[in-house]
Amino acid sequence: MPLINQGIDIAKNIRIIEWLKTELVTTVASLFKAMMKNSQESIEDALADMVMTVYVMARRLGVSFAQLDIRVESKIRKAIREKHELEHWHGDLTALLRYRGDKKEVK
Repeated sequence: MPLINQGIDIAKNIRIIEWLKTELVTTVASLFKAMMKNSQESIEDALADMVMTVYVMARRLGVSFAQLDIRVESKIRKAIREKHELEHWHGDLTALLRYRGDKKEVK
């Protein structure tokens, strides 16, 4: 690929990453508004938008979807081992790990 095209691709990728950053902030604001309105559908939409944006941003930053999933699972397991407050109080992290399909014993 000629150098001029590589420069255009890099600039385009930077613009996309900047756009994704603003999308993430916007969806967080949407979530807060939905929570204030107590709108379950809007809350779900905002959370789904956040998840999608994070996955696409990861890809644009050179992290594959699979790599991101592996890292998330690793962080969940670590938080469980370290007795994170969410786990200690409600078992949320174990529930998340089970939802993600882990059939092994949580250690």
